[in-house]
Amino acid sequence: MTLLPLASILLSASFVCGSLPSFNSTSIPTFDVSNTPSYSYTRSLWNIIWSCCLTIFACTWTAIHPNIPGMNEGKVAKLTRRMLLMVPAIIAPELMITWATRQFFSARKAAKEVTEWTLTHGFFAWTGGFMLYVNGEPRATLTPDELLRFVRAGLVDMPVITEAEIEDRSKDDGLSKGVAILQLVWFVTQLIARYVQKLPMTLLEIDTLSIAALTCICYVLWWKKPKDVGLPYAVHWKSATSPGDLTYDKPHPRWDIVHPVLTLLGNGVLISPWAVRSRRVPSLGGYGESHLVITLLIGCFSGMVFGGIHYLGWNYLFQEQTAWHSFAIGMTCMPVIFLIVVGYGLWVGDDNLDRKKSMFGFGMLTFIVYFIARVTLIVLTILSLRSLPPGVYDTVAWTEYIPHL
Repeated sequence: MTLLPLASILLSASFVCGSLPSFNSTSIPTFDVSNTPSYSYTRSLWNIIWSCCLTIFACTWTAIHPNIPGMNEGKVAKLTRRMLLMVPAIIAPELMITWATRQFFSARKAAKEVTEWTLTHGFFAWTGGFMLYVNGEPRATLTPDELLRFVRAGLVDMPVITEAEIEDRSKDDGLSKGVAILQLVWFVTQLIARYVQKLPMTLLEIDTLSIAALTCICYVLWWKKPKDVGLPYAVHWKSATSPGDLTYDKPHPRWDIVHPVLTLLGNGVLISPWAVRSRRVPSLGGYGESHLVITLLIGCFSGMVFGGIHYLGWNYLFQEQTAWHSFAIGMTCMPVIFLIVVGYGLWVGDDNLDRKKSMFGFGMLTFIVYFIARVTLIVLTILSLRSLPPGVYDTVAWTEYIPHL
């Protein structure tokens, strides 16, 4: 968590520096030298890139709540997994919302089944909080359903752990999330002020806004989820017989690189060999079968909102404008098509295997098209920085909002 305060300081510094007047009387050099800033308050291209990158990093870093790691995993493995989780959070944040939604509903269901449990207990249980020990050796993490079944059968004792003890294991609190939200509010405030004062925004700032807006939904869904818990709670097996097969005991027989994508899409948890070897919940798992339709609606709606925010740059003039329009439309429409296809399959409930395969293939095709559109949009956004419109380097004149005495 030492990275968050550093990122906060750097982000604040970049915002303050961008709002201060230039001490150099000459114009700030830009790629488009023909356009001289019309205000005495200016910012450089580096200020724009720096503030956007730090805003994205601060929002995604604090929004991501990884599952509990394996017992023998080192700091490098934990950091690598978290950095990898930031990739879908930046490219397709609505998929992270889908994952967070499934975990939220699963945690709430677990909390309702156990009187003494809270939502924090539900999150803790689903993300690998309870490790089964057999003959003094760790066997595998238990799902809440497995834990309750064993408790009712008298095979294990019900874990006695309070919400305060779980929060004590967590390395996060509401303050760090609040700081990230304040950073986002400051970033959005600047964009709104630029719009009011008719100052142009870059496509990079609009893309940053869309990513940051969706991470706020993850904040809400994961607010009670313990973050960066180091070790699970030990649950000891009391019977002389073997517990048999467990959910996280064996990997999926045909696991491949596509399965993490399917897990993010809410197609069920597919267990990798690495998760089994480390005795942990899969990185993108930690949920059960509950509220699939609502999760689908939230995920697709988030995708449409994510694409719709990019329309704020519809009138932005640059060389690749037509291509940008096309891919922005495609990125917005694909979640709608995916919702129709998958929603129809859930509504009909057809048992025809060939039809199911066709619908699954069409659903994956829409995701591939969406992914291509999203990556292309990122590339075009970066290319748009080659020549920025007049006024983009002008900063907001905050004195217009301060009453003169």
